[in-house]
Amino acid sequence: MRTMKLVILDRDGVINHDSADYIKSLAEWIPIPGSLDAIARLYHAGFKIVVATNQSGIGRHYYSHDTLAQMHNRLYALLAERGAKIEALLYCPHDPSDACDCRKPKPGLLKRVQQMLEISLLGVPAIGDSQRDLDATLAVGARPILLKTGNGLTTLSKMQPGNSVPVYDDLSAAADALIQEMK
Repeated sequence: MRTMKLVILDRDGVINHDSADYIKSLAEWIPIPGSLDAIARLYHAGFKIVVATNQSGIGRHYYSHDTLAQMHNRLYALLAERGAKIEALLYCPHDPSDACDCRKPKPGLLKRVQQMLEISLLGVPAIGDSQRDLDATLAVGARPILLKTGNGLTTLSKMQPGNSVPVYDDLSAAADALIQEMK
């Protein structure tokens, strides 16, 4: 398997604001300040960026695949304005009751990344805001990073003392740390 500079991102709570009521429309998809610039900095530093996200709102019939595509097309357009792109965007559309293997905390989405890119995810940074992101990351041997945005503060408050998962205020701070590591 090949090696490459890769970072895996969750979407809601990492790239865009999250909501307990789900992000159900293009109007509700609002980037977290600095997140798109952070992705652009990672891209320009040579990282390939993959987004892996649970989108159970589709399985719950809160929004359609087409609505989700509108949100993702907006993400692509905003990144293109910054001269950046993401390598792939994978999502799980299933309701939790479907018991699929792709809904985080199960590692199916991340295993698809590994197969698609023909690489090992061992040590690859994966940035999320919830325990399910961290669990899926650990299941494939990737390196979890927690953000305080989205559900991050709640997740952090439930973590065991002495946990070694790095925690950053937002995607911008995490991106800066990853870029600095590569120097």
